[in-house]
Amino acid sequence: MSRGAPSQGVLYMVATPIGHLSDITLRALEILKACDYAACEDTRRTLKLFNHFGISKPLINLYGFKERAQSAKILRLLEDGKTVALVTDAGTPGLSDPGNLLAREARKAGIPVLPIPGVSAPAALASVSGLTSDGFIFLGFLHRKKSKIRKELESSARPGLPLIFFESPYRVVETLGIAQEVFGPDAECVAGREMTKKFEEYISGTVAEVLAKLSAREILGEFTILIQPPS
Repeated sequence: MSRGAPSQGVLYMVATPIGHLSDITLRALEILKACDYAACEDTRRTLKLFNHFGISKPLINLYGFKERAQSAKILRLLEDGKTVALVTDAGTPGLSDPGNLLAREARKAGIPVLPIPGVSAPAALASVSGLTSDGFIFLGFLHRKKSKIRKELESSARPGLPLIFFESPYRVVETLGIAQEVFGPDAECVAGREMTKKFEEYISGTVAEVLAKLSAREILGEFTILIQPPS
């Protein structure tokens, strides 16, 4: 383990690349190579990452309906003095990804939970937007129902604080249309597509301009969206 880190009974929340594998940190690699077990969102995605860096660890799936039962299993391992590194498919565990339940229960049990920071899609988009000097509000994935999307956007808006959220290529046009109705066509918007990957792209302008550009083309790849509500 890294200098000064506890040698056993620790849960590490390890950030992984959101696209470009070279974005992983040296400390993340160190922890992943030294841990006893790796908990993950999708074993196939994690194996791709581990194989790329020559890492071999027992994997524990922590996805969806398995999360509660598997979290209990991981807690027993931690209580037995094992070190566990939690990774998700991309980005930082617990941010619209599995990990919150496990981290909360580990803390309740007195087990150290330590972050291994790295790539975060919201922070990455904020850094290129030029609109977040006073902070931003992160919403994760919005609800799929139109009425609830509208309520989420309306209730979350604060003057001067951009909203950042994730959206799929199948719903991004519809969601931007709702955002335009809520905030008006002139609200500033930055859309990041396939961030850090081969075909990454950033589309900026008013929400009406971004919506028009996306409506006129085939849409591929996952999006991270920033919208600046009007003052």
